[in-house]
Amino acid sequence: MARFEMYNSDMATLGGEARAETFCDMGLMYATGRGCPVDLIAAHKWLNIAAIKGSDRAAELRADLSHSMTKMQLAEALRAAREWMTMH
Repeated sequence: MARFEMYNSDMATLGGEARAETFCDMGLMYATGRGCPVDLIAAHKWLNIAAIKGSDRAAELRADLSHSMTKMQLAEALRAAREWMTMH
């Protein structure tokens, strides 16, 4: 299974808008299954992080994605985003 996590990437050191868009791209990757299996929880996590970092596009995509997720999935995604933000 091909997984791309931000902490393994040199791109994690990018700042500002470029970093937010990288997180947004990761969310889209997981949402669409581009290069990996579809994972709505991971998609929401990365879109949430991108939105927190200032990506309006990610905020819109995250809202759209949340309509396709259960409450349990949303809770797990929010926990994962919170955990990632705490560690990074």
